Amino acid sequence: MEPKVMIILGSASDFNVAEKSINILEILGISYDVRVASAHRTHEKVKKIVEESTANGVEVFIGIAGLSAHLPGIIAANTHKPVVGVPVSVKLGGLDALFATVQMPVGAPVATVGIDRGENGAILAAQMVGIHDVHVRTKLSKMRREFFFKIKKDEEKLAEKLTGKYYSRHSFEIDELGGSNEYNLEDYDDPKYPDVAVIAGSYSDIKVAKKTTMFLDKMRIIYDSTVISPIRHPKKFESYMEETKAVKLYIAISGLSAHVTGAVVAFTEKPVIGVPCAKRLDGIDALLSMVNMPPGVPVATLGIDSGGNAALLAAEMLALGDLSVKQELLQFKGNMDCQ
Repeated sequence: MEPKVMIILGSASDFNVAEKSINILEILGISYDVRVASAHRTHEKVKKIVEESTANGVEVFIGIAGLSAHLPGIIAANTHKPVVGVPVSVKLGGLDALFATVQMPVGAPVATVGIDRGENGAILAAQMVGIHDVHVRTKLSKMRREFFFKIKKDEEKLAEKLTGKYYSRHSFEIDELGGSNEYNLEDYDDPKYPDVAVIAGSYSDIKVAKKTTMFLDKMRIIYDSTVISPIRHPKKFESYMEETKAVKLYIAISGLSAHVTGAVVAFTEKPVIGVPCAKRLDGIDALLSMVNMPPGVPVATLGIDSGGNAALLAAEMLALGDLSVKQELLQFKGNMDCQ
């Protein structure tokens, strides 16, 4: 059985983070391999693993590294398959590894998750595989429900500890997934829907969103785009998520607190690509808000203002199950190499 996911560690000391990824892939029944190769000390080994794995059918790479954390970027430089980056906390709380992983130049996107979030790295990889694999999508839906019920049980345990005189518990009827936009297997591949929904949180984010849509146009990927804030217009936002529930993935673009990304993730089980925009603090506030998601709801976070890389990552995901997108992607990246 050929692996669908290739996990590469920069060092054996990163295995405690990789183990979180492995546990998720085992639960979801996704085949994987694990290798140890340093981007600096064994550069040729990394290149050989990536090139041979790409040729042999690996669909997603997960690069796990700390410190300078160049490994995920080196992986991305040698494949057209999507790469998930998991920064590891070794020094500086892992911020050095986070910035090295996420701030990639145009042409080599790395879908970055939170520091030490090996479980989210695997869930994100599974979401990518699930774009064209109905069995993986079904298992992801089941896992999402398990996260919901865990929180429900945690709340019940907390309620048992509250014995104050004025504590008054009120009962609510809550939908099982809190309104989550779960997979509808019947309309998932409906050709009348676009493949990608691009959501900007504010009109000031349009400049970055235009980079995304320009690249999508050049690769002939069908998309829908809108500007909508889940904070200022929550009902309108919910309606849009319902209208676009059959797209294959979302791209959320936002600055400041970047609530739009978290809101999109809350309403869907599809892959969500996040692009932080530089408005205040040079975009670091938006970046940290997007990338540090809790277990179970990853955001494929890209570098600040990296609208072009968002389109390329979307194409890499779609190309796993669509030969025409793969051809457009390879041609587009080939033209970039010539410039």
